[in-house]
Amino acid sequence: MSPAIRVFAPASIGNVAAGFDLLGAALAPLDGTLLGDLVTVEPAPEDRFVLEGAFAPMLAGDGRPNLVLRALELFRERAGAGASWAVTLDKRLPVNSGLGSSASSVVAALAAFQRAAGFPLEGPELLALAGRAEGVYSGAGHLDNVAPSLLGGLRMVVPGRDGRSTARELPWPGDLVFVVVHPEWQLPTAASRAVLPGEVPLAGAVGFAGNLAGFVHALHTGDRALLGRCLRDPLAEPFRAALVPGFPAAKAAALGAGALGFSLSGSGPSVFAVAPEREAPAVAAAIRGAFGEASLPSTSWICGLDTRGAREV
Repeated sequence: MSPAIRVFAPASIGNVAAGFDLLGAALAPLDGTLLGDLVTVEPAPEDRFVLEGAFAPMLAGDGRPNLVLRALELFRERAGAGASWAVTLDKRLPVNSGLGSSASSVVAALAAFQRAAGFPLEGPELLALAGRAEGVYSGAGHLDNVAPSLLGGLRMVVPGRDGRSTARELPWPGDLVFVVVHPEWQLPTAASRAVLPGEVPLAGAVGFAGNLAGFVHALHTGDRALLGRCLRDPLAEPFRAALVPGFPAAKAAALGAGALGFSLSGSGPSVFAVAPEREAPAVAAAIRGAFGEASLPSTSWICGLDTRGAREV
């Protein structure tokens, strides 16, 4: 292997309002910022793991197994022990943020490991392996963040021919952007999942399916009005919104400023709005203002789709 391999994996929006656990969008800030985690792998006399970056302290003190080390364990089960490595995680995404933080770490790690070992994995297998590693935190191998972080674009999780889930790319209007806002509020993914009901009434299931179908149809036909109507989350948001202070006001502010839709990003506390690019700065300011009224400082990004996914940098 080369002296060092460094891989970046982008942040992502899970669910994208309409597709609970099924839809995900990889994020590329329009200002060129790399929004995501980086993993570096290089030869070493013995295995060594280094944790650095702005949000490394959030991982160092939470007492849970590190996802990068879990990814390394799973990779070696598949590829063999191989050489010893020094592995560095540059943790640039806040933990429990709703920005696909754990998926970004896992995807960057596995993409780096396969390059370092010269042992490339087929797409579906790599996707499944990343889902297993990410499941250490989420409790299950959800792919709505893993798929876009690995493959890029707007992705929908669908059944594969071999029984394993795969991810298909959906089109996205080039003039629409994602306004992503992260309020400084701790909301562990487990706590956000705990408020969800174990069962959904038949009418609710039909409503969810119809809304998701409408969302996909709108993307393929360019029906902007239908897209706006379907940029909603009838399944999880009604239960999760109360966990984020200022959420109702932020939603009203975003829609009032010209957004087509607004919802939680993944399990929160981050939120996102979809808006025409020209309206995006006003939408971002409106959302931040609403969180400010709730005494929550926040950070915002105006993003397009990251169409490249995990890559060497």
